[in-house]
Amino acid sequence: MSPLIPSRSPLPGGARTGFLMSLAAMSAVQLGSALTVPLFGRLGALGAAGLRLGWAGVLLLLLVRPRRRDFTHRDLLACTVLGAATAGMMLFFMLALSRLPLGTASALEFLGPLAVSLYGPGRGRKVWTAAAAIGVVLLTEPWHGSLDPLGVGYALAAAACWAAYILLTQRVGDSVTGLKGLAVSMPVAGVLGMLIAAPTVSAQVTWPALWIMLALATLSPVLPFALEFLALRRLTTSAFGTLMSLEPAIATLTGLLVLGQKPGLAPAAGIAFVVIAGMGATRTGARPASDTPHGPKPCVQQTS
Repeated sequence: MSPLIPSRSPLPGGARTGFLMSLAAMSAVQLGSALTVPLFGRLGALGAAGLRLGWAGVLLLLLVRPRRRDFTHRDLLACTVLGAATAGMMLFFMLALSRLPLGTASALEFLGPLAVSLYGPGRGRKVWTAAAAIGVVLLTEPWHGSLDPLGVGYALAAAACWAAYILLTQRVGDSVTGLKGLAVSMPVAGVLGMLIAAPTVSAQVTWPALWIMLALATLSPVLPFALEFLALRRLTTSAFGTLMSLEPAIATLTGLLVLGQKPGLAPAAGIAFVVIAGMGATRTGARPASDTPHGPKPCVQQTS
């Protein structure tokens, strides 16, 4: 989640509600990822990702119903590129999950938004960069060579897509109100995801699997988007971004409870370093609200 995308000033008495909504959104994202992992044997990582993207695109298109007059040509182009970044983020993350524990994959993917935060304005970049670097070393344990290098590569590719997604979301959010931009970008992501997944999933998909993926797409990303949209009306950008920095820790807990993935001491410490780096970078590098030309816009979560 981008700590750079603006939000409204917190509403009186709404901070606690915003915190609970943000926590629920992050939990839904990680639970959706964890529940998708057992389906890899039936659909494959690409098939599961493609079906989730496809259903999410259909649901958001039906729920939001964007109109052509709400977009300029540049807006539509930005939404299309954002859809491609969203598809890459989901596909690469699902491929990473097929080879890495959920907490490790999530922490490595979080390096994308962390890099955006460190690149932005603020102080203390060297400290948070060093903390993130230590976290990556502890996560990957190069002295053991225990992690699948291809899985790490997939997670880092997902991180790069997430960084692009953040910057493009900011561009779309500054010019398109509400969730209309998302209702265009997500169908684009769905089409791309299904095209890529079609060769591997066409002979394996069944009606029960389709309905399961519809439920998972509702759990994540549709539900988290709605919760974050509401949460951003109650929290400052800095507070929201700091909460999002907890996502690798939530992913680790979800992996432990749902998938039985128990991290070792070094990876657990690495996740902690990445979380600390994310919190520090967010608190010192949040985007000022005055930077937005059209007022506050909603932020959107990763579709992992």
